[in-house]
Amino acid sequence: MGERRTGRSRLQQLKQLARELAKFGTVGAVGFLVNFVVFNLCVHAFGLAVVRSGVIATFIAICTNYVGNRYWTYRDTDKNRRSRELTLFFLFSGVGLVIENGILAISHYGLGFTTTVADNIAKNGIGLGIATVFRFWSYRTWVFRTMPGRDAVTTAESFLEEDELNRTK
Repeated sequence: MGERRTGRSRLQQLKQLARELAKFGTVGAVGFLVNFVVFNLCVHAFGLAVVRSGVIATFIAICTNYVGNRYWTYRDTDKNRRSRELTLFFLFSGVGLVIENGILAISHYGLGFTTTVADNIAKNGIGLGIATVFRFWSYRTWVFRTMPGRDAVTTAESFLEEDELNRTK
């Protein structure tokens, strides 16, 4: 019976992780569109430098993503320490910003890939991809932490479900 409980709770954890990833990905897709549009507007409509445009676009996308993650992806997490959450969110997002735009700077200024396509691949493809993996890990580990009681409730619910299944047999 212990194996079934462990298997069931692992399955529940995998399902919860899959839901979290899907929500994080949806918020990220909106952030990607914001990032892409603002970046290209800054470069082509306003004539700003490439990395400056990247930083502006990333910052606006970070703000968009905070709202989506706070109020949708991680809405059930502990909200008691909002200033800590904001500080950590912007700290880790800032690291992601450096990763994303650092790769753009290397590509554009270091390697000489200066076309619009090359800039978008470096920033919104490679840089954003690496930064997204870092952000997902840091947000779920440090920023939007689960309330301590939530795991206890999930475990208790699985025991109740198993007990109910045993009674109906």
